[in-house]
Amino acid sequence: MTSPVPASRIPEAVHRRRWAILGVLMLALLIVVLDNSILNVAIKTIATPAPTGLGATQSEIEWAINSYTLVFAGLLFTAGLVGDRIGRKKVLLGGTLVFGIGSALAAESGSPNQLIAYRAVMALGAAFVMPATLAVLMNVFERHEQPKAIGIWAGGVGLAIAIGPITGGALLDHFWWGSVFLINVPIVIVALILMAWLVPDSRDPKPGRLDPIGVVLSVVGLVLLVYGIIKGGELADFTDPKVLATIIAGVVVLAVFVAFEKRTKHPSLDVTYFKNKVFSAAMSAIALVFFALMGVTFFGVFYTQSVRGYSPLESGLLMLPLAVAQLLFAPRARLVVDRFGNRATTTGGLLLIAATLAAFAGFEADTPIWLLEVVFFLMGTGMAHIMTPTSVVIMQALPREKAGSASALSNTFRQVGGALGIAVLGSVLATSYRNGIEGKLGALPPNLRDTAGESIEATLGIAEKLGPRGEALVTPAHDAFLHAMHVTALCGTGVALVGAVVTALFLPGRTPAAPQGEKEQERVAALD
Repeated sequence: MTSPVPASRIPEAVHRRRWAILGVLMLALLIVVLDNSILNVAIKTIATPAPTGLGATQSEIEWAINSYTLVFAGLLFTAGLVGDRIGRKKVLLGGTLVFGIGSALAAESGSPNQLIAYRAVMALGAAFVMPATLAVLMNVFERHEQPKAIGIWAGGVGLAIAIGPITGGALLDHFWWGSVFLINVPIVIVALILMAWLVPDSRDPKPGRLDPIGVVLSVVGLVLLVYGIIKGGELADFTDPKVLATIIAGVVVLAVFVAFEKRTKHPSLDVTYFKNKVFSAAMSAIALVFFALMGVTFFGVFYTQSVRGYSPLESGLLMLPLAVAQLLFAPRARLVVDRFGNRATTTGGLLLIAATLAAFAGFEADTPIWLLEVVFFLMGTGMAHIMTPTSVVIMQALPREKAGSASALSNTFRQVGGALGIAVLGSVLATSYRNGIEGKLGALPPNLRDTAGESIEATLGIAEKLGPRGEALVTPAHDAFLHAMHVTALCGTGVALVGAVVTALFLPGRTPAAPQGEKEQERVAALD
């Protein structure tokens, strides 16, 4: 006698179109993630003086990236709660619309400051899209289909990482720099039409309360801290009173944020989670790996385009091995965890990341390009064997009812780690470059020396304007950048090694195999 099939909690009309709904959700997710990976190959073009680019300084480029990540990370928790309260479909539509408007405005930016502001608008929309897609997914799939649906949803992130640099490079080869943002607009229009037609609305009958004070404190604290770090790199002087005051103010505000979250009854960040050493170690690993990798991506684009002379499209294609490795190994990393345990897998991944970062410290202007491709592939392999185990550890370290909070917190730490990586390693790069090139700028007029020392693009831009007289600056600019890249890569290596020590000390080892009877019980329970 067969057991009765449990009644579906999902309406039949929604159940029939669940895979189409998943496709629409992935489209929304794709544009949010695609935007950052597209921007990676465009930063050199945006740094080029007008009319080709905006003539953005290195610190302005860092802010164009970080204005997005900081706003996105700061609003992620609140956006999820707003969706629970007023309806996920409304939030998804509203967030996608704001993202599209921000993209159109960013494409028409007339200055670096406008681009920074409009990127923040894009992040405001993206923060509401990301949690809403996962919440809708959980409400249109039955429990036994959710793991498969989540796997496909997560694969959208890998797809965006893979096609972003190539798409950005192709656009920059044929159109102006703003096309990397304008491409979002038609996709947003299609996504809005399909979401309005297909996606059902849902909300939490018992939504959590908002924490506006906590959100403001976290965003203000992070912005002050990152601003101070970037300003220190721009001035090549971290002892400047304004720099020190800003960094200290950021640390103080973040300390107030933690103290407030401990006392409030409805925290956006439940700091008690971090009493769990395993949870804290996994979070640290995620933050540190993105700290190192975002910093590498930042200087890697200038290495391939400014020093090696590759076009934006070629530069995007050079980064393809990193994405391919993630797509290849991320779904299979769980098998490695089953065999060797979370601690060995994650620590091994971080050691591999450290080794690839150290390899950048040996790259020169004539290093065979196939070596760069191997390093990118190994970097993607290491990342795949960090993200999957740490995600599992984070979800398992907390009670099941806290799964949503754990997921949002993981995403937040990833964004904050990346933002700090760009700020800190970008500042190391800027400081090292300025120190290396300043002695070579004596022949320039006094009013041009300060500008020329800001970045390799600034130096090369001024050299181009000077014509034959400026050719003598090209080789010193390349040499100064390579030295700065070597210093920055070694700093990133140190960060990855710290992460490896943390995971080796605190992550759980291999889980003993369960008896066959217990495995069968777990399988049946998972299907119920």
